[in-house]
Amino acid sequence: MKVIIAGATGAIGTPLAARLIADGHEVAGLTRTQRGAARLTAVGVQPIVADAMDRSALLRALDGHTADAVIHELTALAKAPLRHSHMTETNRLRTDGTRNLLEAARVVGARRFVTQSIVLGYGYTDHGSKTLTEDDPFGREQGPCAPHLAAMAENERLAFTAAGIEGVALRYGMFYGRDMSMIVEMLRKRRMPVVAGKDRPLSWIHLDDAAAATAAALTLGEAGTAYNIVDDEPCSWARMMTATAEVFGAPAPRALPGWVVRLAAPYAAALTVQTAMRVSNAKAKEALGWKPAYPTYQEGLRAPTTEPAPR
Repeated sequence: MKVIIAGATGAIGTPLAARLIADGHEVAGLTRTQRGAARLTAVGVQPIVADAMDRSALLRALDGHTADAVIHELTALAKAPLRHSHMTETNRLRTDGTRNLLEAARVVGARRFVTQSIVLGYGYTDHGSKTLTEDDPFGREQGPCAPHLAAMAENERLAFTAAGIEGVALRYGMFYGRDMSMIVEMLRKRRMPVVAGKDRPLSWIHLDDAAAATAAALTLGEAGTAYNIVDDEPCSWARMMTATAEVFGAPAPRALPGWVVRLAAPYAAALTVQTAMRVSNAKAKEALGWKPAYPTYQEGLRAPTTEPAPR
């Protein structure tokens, strides 16, 4: 297939492009910069330089291109979001950006559209002992997180209802693995705290496993369908950060009271203080013929990464 990846230089776009090329697909990558274009060219990806949020410029850049599929892996998260306002641009990419990319898909003749979603769409709340599946309510929440949930739901709705497009949504867990340098550096500087007394489960996915699932969904995903892409065992934020520090030789993260985190980092608190979820990956395993190579964070953290040596 001819595939265009929007976000091809990003955390998941990079391993995804490599996997698709290894699988025999022809890959083009959307990037906003000439530096990104050079990176793509170096790994065998045809660069297309355009901003997905600039509809006119995007369509001009795609003039003369054809593709069978478009994959939306764009976010605006260069660093961990701490406040709700830090999610604004990513929310726009999930709404306006998705609209633009769907129009781009029509322009290049693509029928398949795979979009990045996230399990947090089930709600930033304590889901108790229930194991969440794709049949559970998605994108419904009031309060400060409502705009984020609405954007996640709109992203999927747009993909599923676009005329002439086979839309598939992948609800990824929390990403980890590969380039852990940003998190490790924050741990070394004691700037990645955990919440004292909180061990609420969250669902995670190693970036290599996310890329493998995306490659499978490209050909096997059913149109109008969402799939949970998570590993086999939930892990709390505190356990993940503590284990990461141990693996990379960083100091153990500081434990702060929940009220301190809420004051200093309201969005991070919504995730680390109030959210608890266990998410099933059974549907993806059955329908996509996929299973995580790293079933738990314990195997995944010890996989090869591009984390640089300590300075």
